[in-house]
Amino acid sequence: MIELRNLTKEFKSKKDRIVGVDNVSLTIQTGEIFGIVGYSGAGKSTLLRCMNILERPTSGVVRVDGVDLLQLSSKELRKTRQSIGMIFQGFYLVSSKTVYDNVAFALKAAGVENSIIRERVEELLNLVGLRDRINQYPSQLSGGQKQRVSIARALANNPKVLLCDEATSALDPNTTKSILALLKKINKELGLTIVIITHEMEVVKEICHRCAVMQDGRVVEQGSTFDIFSSPSDPLTKRFIETVLSFELPAKLLESIQGKLVRLQFRGDMAAEAVVSDMLQSFSVKGNILHGKVEYIQDVPLGIFIMEVNGDELEVDQALDYLRGRVSKVEVMDNE
Repeated sequence: MIELRNLTKEFKSKKDRIVGVDNVSLTIQTGEIFGIVGYSGAGKSTLLRCMNILERPTSGVVRVDGVDLLQLSSKELRKTRQSIGMIFQGFYLVSSKTVYDNVAFALKAAGVENSIIRERVEELLNLVGLRDRINQYPSQLSGGQKQRVSIARALANNPKVLLCDEATSALDPNTTKSILALLKKINKELGLTIVIITHEMEVVKEICHRCAVMQDGRVVEQGSTFDIFSSPSDPLTKRFIETVLSFELPAKLLESIQGKLVRLQFRGDMAAEAVVSDMLQSFSVKGNILHGKVEYIQDVPLGIFIMEVNGDELEVDQALDYLRGRVSKVEVMDNE
């Protein structure tokens, strides 16, 4: 669906040359939700804007549905953009126009007949749960409602792709969850390909099938969201994952640890198995679970537990070897 090859975007001034996107290659499949995550200044928003040529790349290839957008004339590009919707952090609604008029604007700009517009606007507002707000103005709406209007407007011309630039960053956690649920619904019901730019790994975990991590204009890691969470390889990715899956044990608790402090990771069906119980019954050791949780990423469980294992050193080592054969990862932690 979306193919980026060796994409580079440079910004030039009289004194400097700044590389916003540095030789990025990505393939985003039809019908998937793809996340691009990174800290501020990583180049992720610039990369997103290159996907519909709001920013013209310095070099590289941008293909959407097999069409190289960089080879299109201005007229052809404008028409192609109708199949690429976009929503922003700042909503960009016209304050003097009603919800109806804000959504209808996109249809009028595309030359849709007036007889069709009313029905289409009502259909879109039903989809985003705002049919009862049709005659209200943006000032009468909450942040989440404004973003729903923006989504309805972006969907007006039946796009194949929806680009979301930090679409939930200005929203509170509960509203963020409701907007993400709406995007998942749209993806499932309309088969829409969605690309989400975010600096929040929680958003990626909640909604994305696959993701890429950016730093200094480059993609440092990409893959399925589950694999990224369960086996991150780049140091930046690991820091992002820690914002969701990290555990901080109190210093006072660490001081009381007498045995080995062990971090266990369970992937998929392993999370439902009685591995720790089996280990305690099989070896002359004692175990005490200090912290743990099971996250569901694309409906697949990922469990992480921290426990203390006490006993004869040989028995403890044998017990840990047993665990290594049953779980996806065993890490002996420093309890200093």
